[in-house]
Amino acid sequence: MFLRNYLSYFQRAVAEGYPLKGYFLWSLMDNFEWADGYTKRFGVHHVDFETLKRTPKLSAIWYKEVIRRGYIV
Repeated sequence: MFLRNYLSYFQRAVAEGYPLKGYFLWSLMDNFEWADGYTKRFGVHHVDFETLKRTPKLSAIWYKEVIRRGYIV
């Protein structure tokens, strides 16, 4: 929901005439954060830190569809 809401504001800003040229999603994968170590997970792909296996979260699947369509679904 955070990502959807965030991108909705971008979409609204563009509709109002603001010159948004692009967006880079942070973060692609769960990773080490200096303040929280490995305790916070906010990437769109889950990383098993033991095996390094990466699994797309629902947000990754949703974001893929947003990119494909070019707008928020």
